[in-house]
Amino acid sequence: MLFRVVGVVLAVSLSTGCSGSDDGESSSPIAGGEAPDVEAPAFITAVREAMAAVDAELGGPQRYFEVTSNAQFTNVFVAVDDATAAVAYAYVDGELQPPAPKESGASGNTFAATDVDFVDDRILSGATADLAESEIDAISVYGDGVGVTYVLAASSSAGGFLDIVVGPDGTVFSVDPV
Repeated sequence: MLFRVVGVVLAVSLSTGCSGSDDGESSSPIAGGEAPDVEAPAFITAVREAMAAVDAELGGPQRYFEVTSNAQFTNVFVAVDDATAAVAYAYVDGELQPPAPKESGASGNTFAATDVDFVDDRILSGATADLAESEIDAISVYGDGVGVTYVLAASSSAGGFLDIVVGPDGTVFSVDPV
């Protein structure tokens, strides 16, 4: 489940239901083939930059509940107090902003920056090939108990919103309306 800090920092909220195929294969029509690389927009590369900035600010590797990035800013939710509380940081225009006040009552799986292994120029490839009429607006990375899950938020050309769960190479696992 995604960790959410309500009222602390504006965050893109993403649900993460999985509705992939029952046979364990990717639900992506390009499975078995390979989608072309897609140059990573700044909000994709900002995920690692923001975690590196937080790690530097706090003097070493941290545990995170979630990192969400869009064209305006990146939110980084740092697990503190044995993952029972969180401190949110905003990373805006390449600069780490002062932290929000600590929020108690946090729970969920955490991850380290070293767990984030997506390929910058591949992470959007499956979604852009499979959903060419949609615009990828944001990415969220969150702990899933064994590593991380990547969820892309997209605006559909039909006027709706989609959560797209992808693998580190851009393989589409599920697409869910929000």
